[in-house]
Amino acid sequence: MPEARDSHGTNGDYEDMGIDELVASLATDVKSGLSSEEHTKRITFEGYNEVTDKKANQYINFAKKFSGPTAWMLEAVIVLSLILGNYADVYVVIALLVLNAVLGYFQEQKASKAVDALKKQLQINARVLRDGTWHFMPSRELVPGDIVRIRAGDFVPADIKILDGRLDVDQSALTGESLSVPKEHAHMLFSGSITKSGEATGLVVFTGAKTYFGKTTELVQFARPRLQVEEVVSQIVKWLLVIVGLALVITFAVSSLAGMNILDILPLALVLLASSIPVALPAMFTITMALGSMELAKRGVLVTRLSASEDAATMDTLCLDKTGTITMNRLTVAGIVTENGMSEEDVLMFGALASEVANHDPIDNAFIISANDRKISIDGFIRLSFIPFDPATRRTETIVEKNGERYRIVKGAISAIVELTGTDPASLRTRSAGFAAKGYRTLAVALGVNEKPLSVIGLVALSDMPRADAGKLISDLQNLGISVRMLTGDALPIAQETARQVGLSGTISGTEELDSLQQTDPAKASCIIEESIGFARIYPQDKYRIVKSLQESGHIVGMTGDGINDAPSLRQAEVGIAVSNATDVAKGAASAVLTREGLGNIVDLIRVGRMIHQRMLTWIFNKVVKTFQIVVFVVVAFLLTGQFIVSVFDVVLLLFVIDFVTLSLSTDNVRGSQKPDSWDISELVRSSLVLGVLVVLESLVILAVGLGPLGLTGKTTAIQTFSFAILFYFGMLTVFVVRERGHFWDSFPSRSLFLIMLADMCLVAVLVTVGIPGLTAIPPVDTLTVISMSVFFSFVINDFVKYFMLMPGKNKKTDNITS
Repeated sequence: MPEARDSHGTNGDYEDMGIDELVASLATDVKSGLSSEEHTKRITFEGYNEVTDKKANQYINFAKKFSGPTAWMLEAVIVLSLILGNYADVYVVIALLVLNAVLGYFQEQKASKAVDALKKQLQINARVLRDGTWHFMPSRELVPGDIVRIRAGDFVPADIKILDGRLDVDQSALTGESLSVPKEHAHMLFSGSITKSGEATGLVVFTGAKTYFGKTTELVQFARPRLQVEEVVSQIVKWLLVIVGLALVITFAVSSLAGMNILDILPLALVLLASSIPVALPAMFTITMALGSMELAKRGVLVTRLSASEDAATMDTLCLDKTGTITMNRLTVAGIVTENGMSEEDVLMFGALASEVANHDPIDNAFIISANDRKISIDGFIRLSFIPFDPATRRTETIVEKNGERYRIVKGAISAIVELTGTDPASLRTRSAGFAAKGYRTLAVALGVNEKPLSVIGLVALSDMPRADAGKLISDLQNLGISVRMLTGDALPIAQETARQVGLSGTISGTEELDSLQQTDPAKASCIIEESIGFARIYPQDKYRIVKSLQESGHIVGMTGDGINDAPSLRQAEVGIAVSNATDVAKGAASAVLTREGLGNIVDLIRVGRMIHQRMLTWIFNKVVKTFQIVVFVVVAFLLTGQFIVSVFDVVLLLFVIDFVTLSLSTDNVRGSQKPDSWDISELVRSSLVLGVLVVLESLVILAVGLGPLGLTGKTTAIQTFSFAILFYFGMLTVFVVRERGHFWDSFPSRSLFLIMLADMCLVAVLVTVGIPGLTAIPPVDTLTVISMSVFFSFVINDFVKYFMLMPGKNKKTDNITS
């Protein structure tokens, strides 16, 4: 087996290698191809022409859900409950632990399908020379050394060196270049390209993951976005544990000084630990994002990774792929310079006559569409002959006749037309200098009537023009506080002109300097990326590196794209957005897919995402306030009375009747912010504690009323029910206080939130009055006392304190804590 086939070096090595040398290196025969026996050997050695995907063990993934901050807290409560012999509590907490694991597991099943899409792309047929005979066989069976035939319309199934023939190839899905690329003898064809015209025989050089296409696939597999949800949960758990830890330290210290047995305080530690578990937080994230995804689907955005909608709220940087996203990925006429007394309409008419719809040539289509848009008629002309574009001549030519006049029309590269007409090339370059400065592709149109010689009648500039809504999209994004950057595989002048057209101002960098700096001075490379608003002549790995660099600089990054070349960066970005006409690979790598034409839905994604963020902030804010209330209230009451005023059962029951019921916040009416949100958990906790201190003081006042006028002193189980009611009603009413940054009456909650919480409060009123196992009944007057005092404190005192604390514009850091 030839050593050259072991790894093949790089695509560049074979692109520079001569045909004879390459044929010898791959030990093949260009006249008969590989033998079946040799093919079998190479399949065994090289593997199939496909990209393999390593699947993670799902059982191990599920087992991992029993590890992590929330799971460890639940497991600690189970251990303490077993030590204290509270077996009923053990069963309840185990149920919570399993619920937490199941929710986490199913949330992670929203995995990317990029690699599967790539496999489907490779599952096509190819024309292969085997044992001296041409066969039609699955492209997955191709191996290096195979001789293949490529024709117009074919998907290039491997990296191939052209032996003979000429092709016009669309590489936009790979490189982002909007123009077709001519390929001829000794040129390389890259897997994933699409043949637009021509026919050629080639030698397979790379297959599977070793192709240009396959290496892009590997980048997709290696790309891993940061999961903000996991970071947020971890930070919240840390702060809740800090609150519990400080309370326990104070309790142990005071109890030791008072001569109490430390073991007697273990039940208190169990209560406090159980109260701090944010067991419903993963469910809150999942449900809120799922409902947001349903709302986005109605607006033409399909979310394929649940966290993407929330990530869009914190996104502060959006990288827009130029070709197919900002632009239409279609050549159009951008300008015309007329010659010899012709009008623009004349130039377009004759240019359209020298074009053929059936060839699906992008240049021909540009002339035809532009002529149709201007309602220029070519009726009456009879075509006598037509010569399609040939990379060797770089022109198309036709002869037409009308009213007895014969017209010879040629359109093509300026240099090719100059050779035919003898026109001074310097004058044409001067006339087209403005087009060249903008990076436009300029063609010349020449006309000869009857026996007269050809003469240039006009210069036509072609460009991949921006979408109609691209400028408004960028303006709207900037108004939402998002920094927009453009990425393209096109040349720098094209990138600069496109940026000007859509209103992007700033420095556009080429990747040549970045490539060298990444090796010699990564810090400077990162600085250039940070300061640039666009990048030209970039490849898939460059887009991936740019996204990673921005993330390492602290940005939450979004990326839009439509081609195979965009897949790695779409996967790496926190918010990967595939446009409606994107390839399956790009859609599989993205976390959100636009299902309608246009880009306006990106703004909807951000606005809905920010609404989702506000709902989750409200839940977390309330959870921190409630945890602080329970911890401090229980500790202070224990130190004052020597009694455990709530049991573990009470705390676990609170998790169900408050934490899980307040999941209905996921449907609340909220207003998203006008700037990117952020998960400043430290500031959130500090703001929550201000309200938490107030709630604790008010809870102690209500408890004093219960122990005094209501005569609960000495009735341990009744005190626990009374305290449970205090904690519950404050926990529920605080939701109505913190969900609105203004006064609570400034906006009404959603119908479902209001009705669910009202029903929950009525149910708990019945439970504490009637009693259930583990919850002793208390008189109706006690229940009404708790409800009335909680309503007064929450809506009269706490709401005004919150309003002045979170007054819009007073404290920018807390401005986004509630809607």
